[in-house]
Amino acid sequence: MNPSSKQTRTDRLITRVTAWVALVILLGLAVWGGQSLWDLYHFEATNDAQIDEYINPVTSRVTGYVREVYYKDDQEVKKGDTLVVIDDDEYQIQKAEAEAALMTAKAQIGVLHSNTITSDKNAVVNQLQIGAAKAKLVKQQQDYDRYEKLLATESVTRQQFENVKMALDVAKSEYEALQKSYETSLSKTDDITAQKAVALAEIKRRQAVLDEIKLKISYAVIRAPYDGKMGKKSIQKGQLIQAGQTLAFMVDSEEGKWVVANYKETQLQHMHIGQPVNIETDAFPGQVFHGEIVSLSAATGSRFSLLPPDNATGNFVKIIQRVPIRIKLTDDANTTKGLRAGMNAVVTLKKGA
Repeated sequence: MNPSSKQTRTDRLITRVTAWVALVILLGLAVWGGQSLWDLYHFEATNDAQIDEYINPVTSRVTGYVREVYYKDDQEVKKGDTLVVIDDDEYQIQKAEAEAALMTAKAQIGVLHSNTITSDKNAVVNQLQIGAAKAKLVKQQQDYDRYEKLLATESVTRQQFENVKMALDVAKSEYEALQKSYETSLSKTDDITAQKAVALAEIKRRQAVLDEIKLKISYAVIRAPYDGKMGKKSIQKGQLIQAGQTLAFMVDSEEGKWVVANYKETQLQHMHIGQPVNIETDAFPGQVFHGEIVSLSAATGSRFSLLPPDNATGNFVKIIQRVPIRIKLTDDANTTKGLRAGMNAVVTLKKGA
């Protein structure tokens, strides 16, 4: 066989294979391009999206030394589980002092109550004495008037008249003294009533102080506010913590998870609340999660930043803005339990759905 003929046949085979490969590649590119164009006109997608959950700080409401720490890193906890116990010996002493002060204030009320009863009894006695003194005064006045007439006719001696007059003066003095004593008793009763009002206010104040200390004692035991998962433990036994200090971060499992997708402003015309979406994550390639739009932000993300951009400074460059879209995951908890806050996601939705 001629070598040149064999080479020609090989070249034709290579050319044919190359043509078929090129055709397959072109067909693949055509299919990919067609699919891309289809997706472009029928779907809106963004890879600027993340899984989110409520992550709240667990803080101390009192100052003290940590007695015990009952949670570990990334531990799941239930609502009401004890997380941290702060030493409350100092607050227990304050509680005892407050209870003693409250008992003293209540005892003072008892003393004032007894004084009120005594003062009221004295007032009653004074009233009776005033009645007797008044009757005596009336009689002495009558005797004086009668002796005065008898003295004019010299039926009695001057000495007898003076004795009657002296008895009248004594009766008047006794009557006036008893009246003043009665008025003093009434005034004392009023004073005691005012003192009781002050004492009652003091009892309320002491009770409020005691309640505040009891509240602080209850704050010494820090419990999980809801079902969730703890973050990294940042405190140790024996550590001094201050009121308001963050002890840990806790992921709220009760409120569920959602996705925040930042779509371009040019993509919003095809979106509405309740629209279904598909979600894919880098952590679980090939698995599609489902959700629906629950809200569209009232402003672009940049407007909520600490320093919003000011386009009036003379260096304006037009940049397409992104608007945060909140998406609720509609899959059950078992399906989404592997998702974590902060994971990247790709969100796709069908236009007009």
